[in-house]
Amino acid sequence: MNNKLIALLTNNDDDIYCFRKVLIEALVREGYEVLISCPYGEKFKLMEGIPFIYDDPVIDRRGTDVRADAKLLAHYLALFRKYRPAVALTYTAKPNVYGSLAARALGIPVINNLTGFGSALQGSGLKRGVILRLFQTAYRGSSCIMFQNAVNMRMAEHFRMVKGKGRLIPGSGVDTKRFPLLPYPAGGDGKRGPVVVFNYIGRVLHDKGVDDYIEAAKRIRAKYPNTRFNMLGFIEPTESHYKQELEELGRQGIVRYLGSQDDVHPFIRDAHAIIHPSTYGEGMSNVLLENASSGRPIITTDNPGCRETVVRGSSGFIYPGGDVDRLTETIERFLAMPNEERMEMGLAGRRRMKKYFSRDIVIAAYLEEIGELLK
Repeated sequence: MNNKLIALLTNNDDDIYCFRKVLIEALVREGYEVLISCPYGEKFKLMEGIPFIYDDPVIDRRGTDVRADAKLLAHYLALFRKYRPAVALTYTAKPNVYGSLAARALGIPVINNLTGFGSALQGSGLKRGVILRLFQTAYRGSSCIMFQNAVNMRMAEHFRMVKGKGRLIPGSGVDTKRFPLLPYPAGGDGKRGPVVVFNYIGRVLHDKGVDDYIEAAKRIRAKYPNTRFNMLGFIEPTESHYKQELEELGRQGIVRYLGSQDDVHPFIRDAHAIIHPSTYGEGMSNVLLENASSGRPIITTDNPGCRETVVRGSSGFIYPGGDVDRLTETIERFLAMPNEERMEMGLAGRRRMKKYFSRDIVIAAYLEEIGELLK
């Protein structure tokens, strides 16, 4: 076993660059070698100055093909036999599960990062039972599971997934230097004065609440013509029907779809608030952390991983997930606020991010757990 090699497994390059880069840099500074296993993507071009060993697995992120998943497990087994890392850090669903199983088979300690269960444990039936058993088998062999919110931690404990150590961290944390406080734009009341801009930033996916965002935009735009609703993010291949719908909404001037963006800073800068209407709970919404760090008020649901980022009425607003009427009312309440109060709301969010959600907190937790395992 190579006591200086840390393996990091995840399912997309965006996760590596946006959320793990600072941790990888910290590991290198501490004298560790890093092995990254992640399907190749354009964001790896932005990692060229950082030394690491690269592995390019095939991962069908949302697929349910048992044969494909078996191949992924075999891939991780071969990878770990070749490099014998001292510790494996796993992120996202399939690397968490199959990376954990492979590491456990070879006696390699694992630290999982559980970003949420999404809809996987909703409902009942055979499929849910199989998924639950798979989670239990994988996670019970882990040395430590990093939970991004207390609800997921309690759920994992309830379903007897945690046998080792469980630790609560503030999501992936936010790099408050990469997302600095931005000047707040001028804004009116939605009918008069400068246009008030709202952003949705995330995958275009039903579970993310995009249908609620679209419906609220239709209602608000009918009453408040001096508003703009942007949508940024890639459309999941399984939900390609949104492409035609968003094109039509763009022609009508209701929602402006801007696709996937390498740099969201200009869009955050021009917006007055972020709307994150997630239908299901998440680990901890990075989009909300980044917008709050930039000084933008948050409008989001009361679901786990969303509500923790907001102090209700101080740094943003929380409404019941899936309730479009309440979302619309909340947007109207925001429009009725003087722009100076909106700016103060953003400043409150910035202070909260620096105190409780800094990525430095997450990095310190990882270095501590790795150090304990290698004693």
